Amino acid sequence: MSSNGQCKGCSDEYRVTDEQIDRILAAPMFSSGISVPDEVYERRLAQCGACPKLQFGTTCAVCGCFVRIAAKYKDRACPLPGGSRWAKHA
Repeated sequence: MSSNGQCKGCSDEYRVTDEQIDRILAAPMFSSGISVPDEVYERRLAQCGACPKLQFGTTCAVCGCFVRIAAKYKDRACPLPGGSRWAKHA
């Protein structure tokens, strides 16, 4: 990890902020049928937050996704090999 606590391969200009993720999650597509209910979303985020593969508080080291975005999709499952923390939501 770099001395500034960010990904050593990325400069600060590539850093994604919480505000940017909030704007993405506020997009109309996330209010449609592709999203999980809020209680499922919060549970998924808690499970990701306790995962040793969470990097920089935002990114899954297994698949490279931003967990706050990936956890919102019904058709996504945790990619952790051999120990998925959450499954697709019906």
